[in-house]
Amino acid sequence: MAVAEGTPGGYAVTDTLYLWWLGQPSHPVLVGELRTVRATRGVSLRYAPAWLKAGFALSEDLPLIDTEFLPAEKDTAAGAVDDARPDRWGERVIRFVDKPPRLSLMEYLYFAGDERFGALGVSLRAEFYQPRRLGPLPQLADVALLDELVKKVAAGEPVPQAQHRLIAPGATMGGARPKALLGIDGAPWVLKFSELGETVDMPLVEHATMTLAAQAHIRVAETRPVPLPHGHAVAVKRFDRLGKHPGGPPGQRVHAMSAHVALKAAGESLGYPELAQLLRRRGAAAGGVARGQMAELFRRMVFNILMDNTDDHEKNHALLMNDQGTLELSPAFDVLPTGQALGYQQMRVGVDMADSTLANALSEHALFGLTRADAEDQVRQVVAVVSGWKAHFAAVGVRAADVDALAQQVDRPFLADQRRAWGGSA
Repeated sequence: MAVAEGTPGGYAVTDTLYLWWLGQPSHPVLVGELRTVRATRGVSLRYAPAWLKAGFALSEDLPLIDTEFLPAEKDTAAGAVDDARPDRWGERVIRFVDKPPRLSLMEYLYFAGDERFGALGVSLRAEFYQPRRLGPLPQLADVALLDELVKKVAAGEPVPQAQHRLIAPGATMGGARPKALLGIDGAPWVLKFSELGETVDMPLVEHATMTLAAQAHIRVAETRPVPLPHGHAVAVKRFDRLGKHPGGPPGQRVHAMSAHVALKAAGESLGYPELAQLLRRRGAAAGGVARGQMAELFRRMVFNILMDNTDDHEKNHALLMNDQGTLELSPAFDVLPTGQALGYQQMRVGVDMADSTLANALSEHALFGLTRADAEDQVRQVVAVVSGWKAHFAAVGVRAADVDALAQQVDRPFLADQRRAWGGSA
């Protein structure tokens, strides 16, 4: 292990770190050892003996056996550990602000810090939990400063040392869009900003789309528009945290997996029908919970098609593990028009693969636990909601010019004709 002078938190370049379980942050539990796998530029996991006795399998490809689990692909970590890494924006923050002496996946896992997605933590020590800590979360009063700092990072301009803690790389909700973590009323939120050069107020559009999705009986993460001197940011309440944020009473953290990790761990293709079947197999059977969530996933797929959300890849869907060890579909997040008019989704929709058509969505309705008649009824309900998207966006405060720009894709004949065929307005 080579010691790097002056690195944040006294970090030393190492090929070994330690994975901890933070379901109850006041009582961390050692999960196992992480090691660099040079052949694949990845990170492996070996469970600790105590975790093998009393823990649970973090994902289906990490069963409770005493072996070193290797990453299945290059530049990844083994199984569910891969969701503990930062997203592309987080990696950018780490490179620019933390400047680690090495930029391997191991560094990205460590410097993601203590506020990463889910309930896993990465520590320098096996004896006690020693993560990269950034201090208390910024608050609403810091939003203007956060906006300035995010723009500095995006532009490659220096960020004062005293303000480094305000730019946290840990949360992974929302992909590459600039973001920060924020405390609101004692709870943690993700604050997402516009990208440099964006002409449409996309954070406000995201809030509008998420609240529209709720009208289609889709459970969405709570969002709040946050005014800025120019445009908005959107605050998204974290669904992988329960109770108060540290600083108040300790809150429970929820084990969460992206659909990307969960489907690959199960050996499944990356598709909506496959995710529905995973919910059927791993979800709660009691009370029809899994069946209800399979139907909701169908509505999400239809809504994404009709709203031209073609950035609906498998990392923009998540599963949460409850106290019984079963999986639940997380609230929807990162749902908004992408403005690309691709005509295909990022995940498989049906027999015509990823084609963005309602006929394709209906082609495998049975895999969502729906009869043909039920699936058609779901389509009509979502079509009715999406047909009113312009009025809803205007009511939320989206500028008329932005609505007109989005309408070039959302109301183009390819989608408008499909709405009209199902009783909606064009």
